[in-house]
Amino acid sequence: MNILVANDDGIKARGLAELVRALAGAGNVYVAAPDSQRSASSHALSVNDELTMTKVDFAGAAMAFKVSGTPADCVKLALYVLRKKGIDIDVVYSGINHGGNLGTDTMYSGTVSAAAEGLFNGLPAVAVSVNDHQAAYFETACRLALSVLPHVLQDKARLGVVSINTPNLPPEQIRGVKTAVLGPVKYHEWFNVVRDEGEKVTYSYSGTPKNMDCWSAETDARLVREGYATISSVKYDQSDAEGNAVIEKWELEL
Repeated sequence: MNILVANDDGIKARGLAELVRALAGAGNVYVAAPDSQRSASSHALSVNDELTMTKVDFAGAAMAFKVSGTPADCVKLALYVLRKKGIDIDVVYSGINHGGNLGTDTMYSGTVSAAAEGLFNGLPAVAVSVNDHQAAYFETACRLALSVLPHVLQDKARLGVVSINTPNLPPEQIRGVKTAVLGPVKYHEWFNVVRDEGEKVTYSYSGTPKNMDCWSAETDARLVREGYATISSVKYDQSDAEGNAVIEKWELEL
């Protein structure tokens, strides 16, 4: 079995090393990761920029590359390059992300989008995250990543991206694992002025997540905050049947 692993935190991130180590016994692991931090890249592709792919040594990997692009670039380019080398990938993993990818935050996530690029290429795909930007406990995330592998291979035709999120807790403190729905995630957010040069002002973004009254007992963000690991299938069907039915009643004219 050939497994491609990507991330958005960059080639040197601990979470990437932990995931590769966990998967190394399950097959041949190939790594393609950004050469620098690329969080919140969503599904951006470097269509107007050249991409540099550099072969690097990576413990546990049969072959590894750092790429001067986005997480989605990494997967798209690696699938192409590996295929040219006669290596067909069977499943794509992304992570382990330092920070959760919960609810509507999946729309911004480079981690989930890297996995989704695998999905768009007809492959089963798994995104793995620990819900803390200072993540220290990867054991549960690694265990779940390995546990879902035979299932995503068997059920790939019925799944979207399988998104795993775990609390940043020792395994013995995690209350269990639950299948979760995605809900809204909002932030107390602000922009800090970095430099004020009159007509030219430079800002940096900051935010802290809110607890939402609308979260049900099955919502991923709520469950992770309550100490559960969650698994969700994230689909990418962009067709909106209800919205199209509304548009059909607009009586538009050319």
